[in-house]
Amino acid sequence: MSASTGFVALSLCVLTVSDTRGPEQDSSGDYLVAALRDAGHALHARALLPDDRYRLRAQVSQWIADDAVDGILVTGGTGFTGRDSTPEALLPLLDKEMPGFGELFRALSFDEIGTSTLQSRAFAGLANGTFLFALPGSTSACRTAWEKIVRAQLDARTKPCNLATLRPRLRER
Repeated sequence: MSASTGFVALSLCVLTVSDTRGPEQDSSGDYLVAALRDAGHALHARALLPDDRYRLRAQVSQWIADDAVDGILVTGGTGFTGRDSTPEALLPLLDKEMPGFGELFRALSFDEIGTSTLQSRAFAGLANGTFLFALPGSTSACRTAWEKIVRAQLDARTKPCNLATLRPRLRER
């Protein structure tokens, strides 16, 4: 079925960035994997890495070079303090930034966490034709981003427009 007329399952990667969590404590990564699968998408790969900008950049570079990957969901490392370095690691990889994502995410988060949302550096963009969403590390923040923004934008049926139909490989289906 074409991207313009029906659902198109995307191949997505999930990357958790944390210096303190192991696989057993990765509730945000677990949430994103379950949510993308519940929405009908496929998990292409999953990784958990410490907050090291070069390791993050290397992993995401590998995924964006893979034509089979449609998008990447990153959780963690977007804060304002400590070793948080996801923006510094991944923004240089983007061909196009999507400023509206971070703005909308922070506006929605204000209702949940008030002015603390100022400390979020969540962002999104396009790298080598692959969507990248960088979300905070909390499960509730991932839920807000997925349920109120990302899920609909990765669904080719969302009108009047969506990100899923912009992916060049998807237009060929």
